[in-house]
Amino acid sequence: MSLKDQILTDKLPNHVAIIMDGNGRWAKQRGMLRVLGHESGAKSVRDIVEASAEIGIKNLTLYAFSTENWKRPKLEVQTLMKLLVKSLKKEIKTLQENNIRLLAIGCLHDLPKKAHQELSEVIDKTKNNTHMTLTLALSYGSREEIVKVIKELTDKVKNNIISVESIDESIINKHLYTHDLPDVDLLIRTSGEQRISNFLLWQIAYAELYFTDILWPDFKKNDLYQALINYQNRERRFGKTSEQLS
Repeated sequence: MSLKDQILTDKLPNHVAIIMDGNGRWAKQRGMLRVLGHESGAKSVRDIVEASAEIGIKNLTLYAFSTENWKRPKLEVQTLMKLLVKSLKKEIKTLQENNIRLLAIGCLHDLPKKAHQELSEVIDKTKNNTHMTLTLALSYGSREEIVKVIKELTDKVKNNIISVESIDESIINKHLYTHDLPDVDLLIRTSGEQRISNFLLWQIAYAELYFTDILWPDFKKNDLYQALINYQNRERRFGKTSEQLS
């Protein structure tokens, strides 16, 4: 039986998030420039997006570029932004054919004008697609997101729009970048690193974490299936006991 056939379609995570790590190391191992690792990583993005849509994942969020990534060498950042524009233009057909809606979260105004424009166009063209939502985290940092929420809520309290007493989890959720998305069920990180790296800190409160040594350019459909099988073999208790669940 193939890995894909072992997946229970009625027990799929509703929201999968992936920290796509290891492009630079993948290139370095092969004596290549880091930017070539990012180009190879883009091929894995296509594989995983298509596999997720095919298997029935409703929400997929990819950590594409963090707020900290702006500190990387200028040439690498410029190349990543050009690759983003190129990929968006190239993959619009795939998104439409697979009925995938594109969203983006983060400080999008920090993106170069060309990248922001291309991103906005693809988001608009796919806004009515319903099979799966693909979200790109771009210039994203969870601490920045939480600070943004605090400022917005403070301003609303100050202007008597809401009261302090009314602030609860649902109010906070409505002010997050991910207000249209459910909490993350499964968080995958490639490359062997075992940390969250300022990604969706609020949204992964009860997510299952899956770490793999595979570098992102080598992460393919079967690797995703393996992660899903691992997820389905776990008991998610959300603070309850096993006896309560049964």
